[in-house]
Amino acid sequence: MLTLLKIRNLALVDELVWEPESGFLSITGETGAGKSVIMGGISLLMGERADKGRIRSGETQCSLEAAFQLQSTAHIDPLLEEAGVPPCEDGELLLRRSITTTGNRQFINNSPVTLQLLRKVAGGLVDMHHPEAHRSLTSQERQLDLLDAYAENAPLRATYQVAYRVWQSARAAYRELQENEMANERELDFLRHQVQEIENAGFTEDEAAGLEAGWQRARNASRLRDTALPMANILDGDDNSVLNRMRQLVRLGRELERMDADTAKWLAPVEGVIDELSDLSANLEDYVDNLSCDPQEQARLEERIGLLDTLKRKYGADFAAIQEHLQQCRDKLDAIDNREEKLAELAEEERRCKAQLKVAAAALSASRKKAAPKLQDAFLAHARQLGFRQSLFEVAITELESPGPHGAEETDFLFGPNPGEPLKALRLIASSGELARVMLALKSALAGQDDTPLLVFDEIDANVGGEIARAVGLKMRELGENHQVIAITHFPQVAALANHHYLISKGLSDGRTVSRLHEVDGEARVNELMRMLGTSGNTAAAHARELLQY
Repeated sequence: MLTLLKIRNLALVDELVWEPESGFLSITGETGAGKSVIMGGISLLMGERADKGRIRSGETQCSLEAAFQLQSTAHIDPLLEEAGVPPCEDGELLLRRSITTTGNRQFINNSPVTLQLLRKVAGGLVDMHHPEAHRSLTSQERQLDLLDAYAENAPLRATYQVAYRVWQSARAAYRELQENEMANERELDFLRHQVQEIENAGFTEDEAAGLEAGWQRARNASRLRDTALPMANILDGDDNSVLNRMRQLVRLGRELERMDADTAKWLAPVEGVIDELSDLSANLEDYVDNLSCDPQEQARLEERIGLLDTLKRKYGADFAAIQEHLQQCRDKLDAIDNREEKLAELAEEERRCKAQLKVAAAALSASRKKAAPKLQDAFLAHARQLGFRQSLFEVAITELESPGPHGAEETDFLFGPNPGEPLKALRLIASSGELARVMLALKSALAGQDDTPLLVFDEIDANVGGEIARAVGLKMRELGENHQVIAITHFPQVAALANHHYLISKGLSDGRTVSRLHEVDGEARVNELMRMLGTSGNTAAAHARELLQY
C-alpha cells in the first residue's frame, strides 16, 4: 500500500504531506480545489511525461515522493539489482521525482534511475482509472490480458510467448535463405579469392605474433653479434674472464672454510653466482650462434611482413580479425554451396518449432475457453449490483488464421446493457458512464487475481445517478478489502462508504492560493457530505448521517 505521498510546488499545492490509510479512501472537495493534483502527482511518480508548466507559479522546481509498503518485493528487487539500485528494505519502496524548468530527475530507494526503470517498477504498483482511461477496455489486446489474468494464465502465456519467439526466429531464418537469390558467379569468385588469398599466405598465430621481432633481429644481426660476442668473451673468453676469476674465488673460499667453518654461511652464495653466470654465458653463445646475417632470410622476412600488412589492410587490423573474416567467407560459401541442404534443415527446424508452438497454444486456448464462461458469470454478478440488472455479457473467442504474439485467438467483450438489444462490442459503447461501471465490474471480478497494491479512481462515477453511485461506492469498498483504493469523487453516496474520508480545499496563504488535504470525520465529515448533497439544515444532516450508517 501507499504509506506516504509528498507533493511540493505542483499546480496549486505548495506542500502536501499525506500518510494514507489502508482500505477504501475517498477524496472530495469543491471543483478547482486541487483534487486532480493527487492523481497528477501519483501519475508523475509512475513515470508520466513531465510538463514544466505544471510547476507552481513563481517556483523553479516541483518534487514528488512516495513510499510503498509491499508484502513482497520479489518481482521488483531483481529489476533494481540489475540496474545497480539498492533493494527494498523490509518491503519498503521509495520513489522520488524532481521536475525543474531545465530537466527532470527520478530516484528509486534514493538512487538515481532512468525514467524507463521508474515506469517499469511503478507500473505494477498503481492501477489508474479515470473517464478517459476506460477506452482501453475496448482494445481486444487489453481484453485478452484481462481474460488471462482471470484464468491465471501467466505461466501458460509465458511458455507460449517463448515458443512463439523461437518459431518466429526459425521462420525468419528459413525465409531469408529461401527468398535470397543464389549468389552470382562474380560474388562466388570474390569469396573464393578471399579465402584462397588468406589460406595461401599460410600464416599461423605464432608466426604473425613473432614476425616483426624476427625481422628486426635479422636486420640488426651484425650489430647484435658485435654486442653479444664481447659479453660472452668477458664472461668466459680467457684466463682473466669473469668466470675464471670467480672459480679462483671459490677455490680460495673453500680453503678459507677448511680453516674457519664460520665463513661458510657468507661464502655459500658465491657458487650460486657462478651457476647463473655460466647459464648467461651459454645463452649468449647460443644467441650468437643462432643470429643469421643471411640477406636472403632478411628478404624473406620482409616479404612476409609485407604480405601480412596487405592482409591487414584488406581483411582486419590483426591476425585474429583476418581469421574471423576468413571464417565468415567460408560460412557464406558453405551456405551457398549447400543451399538446398540448408533449406531443408531450416524448414525442418521451422516445422519442429511450429509443432511446439501449437502444443503451447492449445494449452493456452483450452485454459481461456474454460475461463471465459466463468468470467462472464463473475462479471454479470458484479454488473447487476452496479445497475445493469438485465444486462448480458459474453467473452467471444475467435481463432486466428495464424498464431500471434499473444496466442492463437483473439477476444472481444460483447455487452448488452439493456434487455432486447443485441450484444455489442465494448468499443461500440459510447457512454463513458457505462464503460466506467463495466470496468469496475471487471475489476471486481478480477479482485482475487489482481495483486496491484493501489487502485486509484478519478471520478469514474461521473454521469451516473445517486442510486448507481452508491452501488459504485459499495463495489469500491469491496475492492478495498484486498487493495488500497483511492476514489476522487463528487458523489456523497460514494464518499460516505469510504473507510477514510479526506477533504481537499483551497485557501489563501501569504496572498496566494494554496490547496490543503486533511482527513474529516465526525461532524466535519457530516458537514462535507451536506455540502456535496447541496443542502443544509437538520434534514440534510440526518441524510448525511444516514449515508454513513451503512
